Parts: sequence; structure tokens; C-alpha cells
Amino acid sequence: MPAVDVIRVVGGSVAALLAMWRLHDLGPALAAAWNAGVVLTGVSAGSICWHVGGTTDSFGPDFRPITDGLALLPYANGVHTDSEPERRPLFQRLIDARVLPPGYATDDGVGLLYRGTTFAGALAENSSGGAYFVEPGAEHRLDVTRL
Repeated sequence: MPAVDVIRVVGGSVAALLAMWRLHDLGPALAAAWNAGVVLTGVSAGSICWHVGGTTDSFGPDFRPITDGLALLPYANGVHTDSEPERRPLFQRLIDARVLPPGYATDDGVGLLYRGTTFAGALAENSSGGAYFVEPGAEHRLDVTRL
């Protein structure tokens, strides 16, 4: 693998993305890159993939859980909580039912920053986006740094 500082994954189908990576056995290489200090980033599917899982429309028009992310981060990841309102209550129900572990959710334009596997902050490119920590029975709004 050439020397890289950042691997950025765009949105799309998280199920297809993970399936393709597994077909080509890229999981170990991505984990090795992350362990070597390469920044792993992305939006939508490109955010969910690094986590245990989240909610997806990869399987059709209805949102469903995906639980086989790369799990480099031991949390669930909820995306588009402001623009796709069905995702947020499903994310909470899946965590309540322990289908997904506790995790972080974001509105569009908000990213999560981790140092290793420790949450370090939420950053937004807009003036209104929010970030949340969701655990069984509760959702906690997080402070967001506006860029």
C-alpha cells in the first residue's frame, strides 16, 4: 500500500461497500492503516463502515440495521438524523433492543472525531447541525465545534 495520510470513503450503500471490501480482503489492510495512524474518514456509508453498524437503506427503501461494520470503533453510528427523520427513532430502538451498541449520531454536515477509540468531539461545517450520544433509553446532545 502506498504511503497515505487519509482514507476518505464517500456515501452510497454501506452493505455493498463492506461486501466489496470483504470480497477483496481489505478489512485487515484498513485496520493496519488505522493502527499505523492513517486518518479514516467518510460521510454516510463512509462513516458507518468504521463503526459496529448503524441504520441503512442498503437493502431497499425501508431503513434497517446493519451490524457487521468493520468495528474499528466499538460504537453504533447514526447518520442523516435531520434529513431522514425515520433513521433517528430506529437508531434509538436498535440501541434500546441491544441490536446495536450505544453510539453516536449526527445531522448532515457534522462529523465525529475520535482519538483512537475515544470520542474527542463533534465538528460541523454548518451553523445548525447537531451530534448526539445514544444509549439505551436516552439520547444526549453533544457540544459541536463550528468550523
